[in-house]
Amino acid sequence: VQLQASGGGLVQAGDSLTLSCAASGGSVRRYTMGWFRQAPGKEREFVAAFGWSGNTKYADTVKGRFTISRDNAKNMVNLRMNSLSPDDTAVYYCGATTTVWGRVSEENMYTYWGQGTQVTVSS
Repeated sequence: VQLQASGGGLVQAGDSLTLSCAASGGSVRRYTMGWFRQAPGKEREFVAAFGWSGNTKYADTVKGRFTISRDNAKNMVNLRMNSLSPDDTAVYYCGATTTVWGRVSEENMYTYWGQGTQVTVSS
């Protein structure tokens, strides 16, 4: 499956942004879809996941601010990000995995990755 991430941009603190991850060559319903991010000088970290059965999981740092959702008709997964802060500045990547739910926050469990989209939050 091929993944294409989009929606990044430059916003101010407190603003909202929605990222999208469009899939081709396979259905998002057959995978757990995840979002990760990598800030400059830091390792890639888990943000959120949407399981094939509809489960969701969030990193503590984004819980209550970010919402992951799946659009079956468009074969994509979205990440709605509210109350953005400069700490959210990073390149955001979407990935697809068939791993067990307990390991969806582990980067190395993902088989397919999109190219990343930059999110920059100014203070």
